[in-house]
Amino acid sequence: MGSYLKNDSQSTVAELKNMVREFCEKRDWDRYHNAKDLAIGIITEASELLEFFRFKDDAEIRALMNDDEKLKEISHELADIFYFILRFSQKYGIDITESFEAKMKVNEVKYPIDKAWGSNKKYNEF
Repeated sequence: MGSYLKNDSQSTVAELKNMVREFCEKRDWDRYHNAKDLAIGIITEASELLEFFRFKDDAEIRALMNDDEKLKEISHELADIFYFILRFSQKYGIDITESFEAKMKVNEVKYPIDKAWGSNKKYNEF
């Protein structure tokens, strides 16, 4: 794999999807990456992220997030989740940017500012 020393402001989703595609193709993993197994990968990695926070109170979470080593481990779990999201969208032709923007428009309707401001209620509880 080449040098990909970029940050969020320098990378595109298309570049990241291509990186994931190349990584998987070099390992002949297409046969293992059907929609079901990629969805399982997303939830499995999300569960691994959740383990860091399980049974922790706010003070413990703040301490965790201020621990450089733990933050690195947490960032790796986020990257694992993102990998599966990128792979799923790359493999099945889903434009993440278009999907994200469309969903945000739906959310704007579900969560109007005048009702959602400062509230953690779900849209059907307003």
